[in-house]
Amino acid sequence: MRVRVASILGFTAVTALLLPACSPTSTTAKPATPSPRASTTAATERRQAPLSSTTLATRLLSESDLGADYVRKAERPAQHDDVTIVGCPALDKLGDAAMGGSLDFPRQAKVTFTYASGSSSEVSEELYSDAPDKLSTNTGRIFGAISSCPTYQVVSGSTAVDIRTQKSTAPKLGDEQWSQFLTFSAGGRDSIAKQTAIRDGNLLLVVSGSPALVDRHVAKALAKATR
Repeated sequence: MRVRVASILGFTAVTALLLPACSPTSTTAKPATPSPRASTTAATERRQAPLSSTTLATRLLSESDLGADYVRKAERPAQHDDVTIVGCPALDKLGDAAMGGSLDFPRQAKVTFTYASGSSSEVSEELYSDAPDKLSTNTGRIFGAISSCPTYQVVSGSTAVDIRTQKSTAPKLGDEQWSQFLTFSAGGRDSIAKQTAIRDGNLLLVVSGSPALVDRHVAKALAKATR
């Protein structure tokens, strides 16, 4: 039985902040030159201001970024099946956020690709934007809940999936990093996935799927997301 990898992160952002406009005080036609301190302040504010979902969508990886062996998958409609988490009270407390639901932050963009060269592996990318402290707090909370439960079970209808989790070393990218392996067991078969999250300022990147594909593309995805 093939188990679809579901995201365990669901974040968004609040309203964008407007950068202050400065007017020159000189009476000459010479343009004002921002002081180093003003430039630093403006750069900091840009890294704090949440980006729109439309902007995030333009920063997702595309087929041209990945190569000819990748095909973009159509987004699946949202499902609202009753899902129960057994054996992990910390995850059960998170509710929808633990099963790919959305928190109170709607600014996000997602894409999934199938890698067709000799396999049917998938890799998905998710981008979220919010104030850096909110992204940091919520990401740490979810990954912390997962790491507190090395094994647990997800039950949906008559289907039960056993899940094992293991922390992984995340690449030293961005401001904060999280990474883990997830093994899904159902119907006597296992499926292994990797999930790596990188926060860089007001952006959160999550790359999930085949471990080899996640490792191959996470740096490229971050570079495009933070261009």
